[in-house]
Amino acid sequence: MRKVDTFRALHRNRLPGDPLVLPGPWDAISARVLAEAGFPALATPSAGIAAALGHRDGSVPADEMFAAVARVCGAVDIPVSADVEGGYGLAPKELVERLLEAGAVGCNLEDSHQGVLKDPHEHAEWLAEVRYAAGDRLFVNARVDTFSYGDGDPQQAAERAIERAASYVAAGADCVYPIGAPADVLPLLRSGIQGPLNMFGRLDGEGPSPTELGELGATRVTFGPGLQRWAALALQGMAGELKR
Repeated sequence: MRKVDTFRALHRNRLPGDPLVLPGPWDAISARVLAEAGFPALATPSAGIAAALGHRDGSVPADEMFAAVARVCGAVDIPVSADVEGGYGLAPKELVERLLEAGAVGCNLEDSHQGVLKDPHEHAEWLAEVRYAAGDRLFVNARVDTFSYGDGDPQQAAERAIERAASYVAAGADCVYPIGAPADVLPLLRSGIQGPLNMFGRLDGEGPSPTELGELGATRVTFGPGLQRWAALALQGMAGELKR
């Protein structure tokens, strides 16, 4: 079975309380550690890779991002999905080719640019072109940014997310990711969005656990740069010990 088929199958028939948990490696060693821990698949975080490469989030040159993704994919035998932000201005065919060359089985694509929401119809058309270029070779996770760049009202952000999600799913997206959505609107999102639903999980104990997110309707849970930031904090603590 192809890795992309394995990855797609991991999203099917998830039981409530048992979402697919996808930790975010930022380099080869973190990918190996997570694979050896038994996770069936991984999802790279663009912000985590940016920090590891010395860039601000959203400012990593495309060549550096694809090289980092290739190192992660080459370090493990399990499927890896890649966060490639807004696609770096690449034509859909080139974007797909570069993802496949890097070894990714999926991608995360956002619907905002520099803090401004994109026109949903134009973005849906672009996603349809990505799907056409990829065929069944990539699992497309369509990120919806209404909670990040909307008017601040969670109910309205959820309704707008559902509208955008419908267009993106119709365009061929395999999964929808309403990043930043609070847990209390997750049932509404679940009722209005077809197919797999990605939710953001926190690692600081301040939010719902992956199990709780699954019980509320999440199909899968990702953590953005959370693990990379925890690793940096652990290193900071060890550095402090060394200075004593």
